[in-house]
Parts: sequence; C-alpha cells; structure tokens
Amino acid sequence: QVQLVESGGGLVQAGGSLRVSCAASGRTFSSYRVGWFRQAPGKEREFVASISRGGGITYYADSVKGRFIVSRDNAQNTVYLQMNSLKPEDTAVYYCAADPIISAQAMSVMTSYSGMDYWGKGTLVTVSS
Repeated sequence: QVQLVESGGGLVQAGGSLRVSCAASGRTFSSYRVGWFRQAPGKEREFVASISRGGGITYYADSVKGRFIVSRDNAQNTVYLQMNSLKPEDTAVYYCAADPIISAQAMSVMTSYSGMDYWGKGTLVTVSS
C-alpha cells in the first residue's frame, strides 16, 4: 500500500517557477514508477511527466518539454516536478500517481489512467498572466 501526498502548489506569475512534490509512504517506493498528471477546469486529465524507478529515465509531454523537470529522491520517498517558464495554460490541479508495473514510458502514452494503482489528491497550480 502506498499513499501519495502532493504539495507545493500555489499562485505564480507567468514566466515564474514552482516546484511541486509528491511524498510517498511505504518502504518500497523505489519499486514504483511515478507519473505527474494534470487536470485543468473543464478538461480531461493529461500526462505531464514520468520517471523510472531509479530516476534515470524520464518522459515529458510535448507541452512541457524543456520547461519542466521530474526527479526523485528514493531515500526521501519523494518525487519532484520543477516547473519553469510557467504559462497560464499550465494552470491545473497536478496529481502524482505511482504504479509497480506500468512503465514510465507507458504512462506517457496512456489514454486511460484507471489502471494506475495509487493517486494523490492533487495540488493546485495557478499561473496568472
């Protein structure tokens, strides 16, 4: 059983930066691939970034590539999403999700996220213009 808690969301001006965190409970967190997803008002949830168990392999949505960086610290049971050059269209609730089977690559192309084992409750990021 893994519990995920996101934090670090808030209000930031366009062009600014923000780092959101995903803290996990459980001693086997390093066995889980982790993805970041977001859902804007009135829109479907979408993939943002994912990271392999060891952190050496990452994937990004085209819309955030070059601006966002996903990383993890397995000793701290935490995954981070560093968001730079933020745009108003990045405004959304950001969720982290973890799964022991689904690869980071698969997370980047999934069309349905119902198969992901564990989800956090999300953290709101608002980017003002």
